[in-house]
Amino acid sequence: MLNELNTLESKISQVVALCHSLRTENDGLREQLAATEAENERLAERMAAARSRIEQLAELLPEFKA
Repeated sequence: MLNELNTLESKISQVVALCHSLRTENDGLREQLAATEAENERLAERMAAARSRIEQLAELLPEFKA
């Protein structure tokens, strides 16, 4: 009986350690995701600004007549 309780205690300790490890990893992944989403938003804004600037420049070009 004591041996079974010791085995159970060991398994519970392993599960607790695994949960802690997974929680830590999950927190890190959430931070990475937030940083990636922020970078994605910044790049999307830069692309929109570049697109707008290209459209403005295209309007200044004379029309090509064949």
